[in-house]
Amino acid sequence: MISPASIAAAFAKNPDLLGKKDINHTCSELGLTRKSIGFPGDDAAAIPDKNGWQLVAMEGFMNEFVAAEPWFAGWCAVMVNHSDILAMGGRATGLTNAVWAPNRNTASEILRGMSEASKAYRIPIVGGHTNFNTDRPQLAATIFGKAKSLITSFEAKPGDALIAATDQRGSYVGASKNFAAFLQVPGERLRKDCELLPSMAERGLFTAGKDISQGGIVGTALMLAECSKVGIEIDLESIKSPDGELEKWLGAFPSYGFLLAARPDKSESITSVFHSREIDARVIGQVVEGTSLHLFCKGERHLVWNHSTEPYLGL
Repeated sequence: MISPASIAAAFAKNPDLLGKKDINHTCSELGLTRKSIGFPGDDAAAIPDKNGWQLVAMEGFMNEFVAAEPWFAGWCAVMVNHSDILAMGGRATGLTNAVWAPNRNTASEILRGMSEASKAYRIPIVGGHTNFNTDRPQLAATIFGKAKSLITSFEAKPGDALIAATDQRGSYVGASKNFAAFLQVPGERLRKDCELLPSMAERGLFTAGKDISQGGIVGTALMLAECSKVGIEIDLESIKSPDGELEKWLGAFPSYGFLLAARPDKSESITSVFHSREIDARVIGQVVEGTSLHLFCKGERHLVWNHSTEPYLGL
């Protein structure tokens, strides 16, 4: 039985969700606001040029993760960054990396993961920084991209439908919350799936969006709500999970997952495009007036977070 109260209470204390509050402190220390160059708070920095937008995003990885899963970490350095570019309506143009390791053998698996992902997604690795004389493996990467039509986190409007698009043709990686839908998958399929977001952005189908990252659907919805200065209501019954474990899926980090806001009359056009690629996509809630994220199910409605009384990203 789905319990909005227990799920809401769990996510209000979820460490993956709470970890994003570090952004608040960093932006404050650097004097960054939503009006700063690049739109801090979005999935990638967006800098206007004559033909659209130049995009830049960066990811760093926990040392423990890199040490335990070096190949997967290397793949994620490309894939997770790529998702940030896609979430902005862009196409990736290149990637740089910083790889630190105690020796070449340790670095090799990280680099192999990056190389294989680079080939699968056809994103060239164009430079970086290397150090093979450190005490532990460390990894970060920066990606560059271009967008003709921008998807932003700041434009969701009350009345918008909230759509979750997730590739559920995969499995969780071990006991983690990482859901991988790319293993043993032809690169051509991955590339065609990734083309959906920029193509639909250029058709003007979205009002806003974000990629689903740490904190899962719930944490991503909270970031979207705060950036757009709106409230969001999520209908738990409307969400499909790959293994039937709803609460786990709500906090999962899918390899292909996006939370999108759109006018209701465009919802069917959006979901049908994803369905044509066998990607699950459905309306899971709506954008509303206010500053709160609520979960509801069968008449029960419970607060997860009010970003007005307790700023999350602080933007």
